[in-house]
Amino acid sequence: MTLRIRGLRKSFDGRAVLHDVDLDVHPGEFVAVLGANGSGKSTMLRCVVGLERPDAGRIRISGTELPEGVRAGRPLTGHRAAMVFQKIHLVARRSALDNVCAGALGRLPLHRSFSPVVFPAAVRAEAMSCLDRVGLADRAGERAGRLSGGQQQRVAIARALCQRAAVLLADEPVSALDPNAADQVLTLLGALAREGFAVAAVLHQPELARKYADRVVGLLHGRVAVDAQATEVTETEIATLYRQEVLAR
Repeated sequence: MTLRIRGLRKSFDGRAVLHDVDLDVHPGEFVAVLGANGSGKSTMLRCVVGLERPDAGRIRISGTELPEGVRAGRPLTGHRAAMVFQKIHLVARRSALDNVCAGALGRLPLHRSFSPVVFPAAVRAEAMSCLDRVGLADRAGERAGRLSGGQQQRVAIARALCQRAAVLLADEPVSALDPNAADQVLTLLGALAREGFAVAAVLHQPELARKYADRVVGLLHGRVAVDAQATEVTETEIATLYRQEVLAR
């Protein structure tokens, strides 16, 4: 499924954060989104999944426009887009498997939501498959709080897979991880893209974007200033994206 954003605008308290942003992310593509703090990177992703309400613009996934319910600020559910956050938001006392099963809550009957500890066997089997895809099937029964940061982020990705989303978004997924764990998570996102997912990740490390992503999109003052293959992005373009942040130090 292709994610297509057209003319996206968003303001907070009268301050414009996004100005007519256009972006396509295609199946099989890993797009890294770069930009200084305040450039609108995270806001753009949050608009896609319904955590922020755009002021204007269109968001489509495989030709289907996001419903008005999403634009009213209700999180997107169903088989379209899922998001992985910098703060991983796992339930530490629950097992890795139970945390992944939670990705299925949006499609379960309402009475199941009141007792998410007891998931149907089919959901648990699907969640195990998702854990296997991120390389953590052997940790399924371990409490999430006992896992390393990198392992927890991979559990969060497995939970997103359990939502059956074809568009996978990640907001600074490796900013709190050590280099080895960051390598594992970004390698995983790239592998999922090659499996056919449309993947977009906000990163704050240009060197990682150029190493792991297929394409780099750079936001500057809420506008797309760079959109190029990762291998073709220049040092000058990167410096321009972060110049204001450097001057503010």
